[in-house]
Amino acid sequence: MAQTFETLMKYPAADEALVKKALETAIGIVRSDLSVFTDHFPSSNSFQGFYEATENVEWTTGFWTGVLWLAYEHTDEEVFRQAATVQVDSFFHRIADKIDVNHHDMGFLFSLSCVAAYKLTGNEKAKEAALMAADHLAGRYREKGKFLQAWGSVGEASEYRLIIDCLLNLPLLYWASEVTGDKKYARMAENHIKTAVNCILREDDSTYHTYFIDMETGEPSYGVTHQGNRNDSAWARGQAWGIYGIALSYHYLRDDSYIRLFERVTDFFLCHLPEDLIPYWDFDFDTGSAEPRDSSAAAIAVCGMLEMAKYLDRERAEKYTGAAKRMLYALIRTCGNADPKQSNGLLLHGTYARDSAENTCKNRGVDECNTWGDYFYMEALTRSIADWEMYW
Repeated sequence: MAQTFETLMKYPAADEALVKKALETAIGIVRSDLSVFTDHFPSSNSFQGFYEATENVEWTTGFWTGVLWLAYEHTDEEVFRQAATVQVDSFFHRIADKIDVNHHDMGFLFSLSCVAAYKLTGNEKAKEAALMAADHLAGRYREKGKFLQAWGSVGEASEYRLIIDCLLNLPLLYWASEVTGDKKYARMAENHIKTAVNCILREDDSTYHTYFIDMETGEPSYGVTHQGNRNDSAWARGQAWGIYGIALSYHYLRDDSYIRLFERVTDFFLCHLPEDLIPYWDFDFDTGSAEPRDSSAAAIAVCGMLEMAKYLDRERAEKYTGAAKRMLYALIRTCGNADPKQSNGLLLHGTYARDSAENTCKNRGVDECNTWGDYFYMEALTRSIADWEMYW
């Protein structure tokens, strides 16, 4: 069932009391997790509802540290600050020693851990780590095509491409320009999003997950999927990265052309939601499908809409804020974990990866919690009741 804004507005919206209760419940679970996840990090996804302890590896560990900072901001409890600071030290060593950083996800890792630490506490070691991460990310910038290469060794022909997820890594570069005064970082970020939206946004306002760039000419070559159902389908989390990523770039660039881009990707997302407002992992699937959901895509989209609403005229701001509050209500009621015995995560019914005939994935974290889902759920709750200063 395709949604319209008229039908969407008939759903219940999350009010302040519901959001505060959900946030307190989430923070209680986070507090109970500290005994395990201070010197270690949660695995990227849960296993039968429970995260396992890992070292600081993969692209996802920053989300947990971001959860700790959000809990600290809400409660002012020193226990959360201390745990997050322990993890900041881990991130310093990770970037200094170049541990599992041969990819573009420096923003996911360092904006939510180290930039947040510097903004909230003035931690100079965190600032240094985040600037090292920004330099590392800048090293993946390719002048031929003007984009940040997502994966593989820099300049590798088989990996000369960008992915839509990278829009969330750009704020690290904008921040680096702000604190250093060196505009090169912001210039790379602005060039990247110009290249990205020029190729990943389709005529029907859906998005490609990944797009290859011609190494010789620097021109966009062709789009495929990595995690979506088909090369030409709309992977739900990718569409959500587009929503929030465009909103974040508008925050830094204040280029009004991004308002229309935001509307296009967001309206597609909203109008393709199933009846219960929790998207399936790909928009190929609709109400009644047996395919799994991806609650994290909804949480990301909510954050993007709440951010962009700050810059829109009243009518459009109310439109997207209203949609966000209704999606958040659905998330709280159907996906928010309220029972530590059921899971040590915060947001149920996520999907890390789902295999299909046209992607290269194997099933991973299907109908489980994942750390980014937990983080964006916490951020969405926080945004709904506070004038929150972003870590991005």
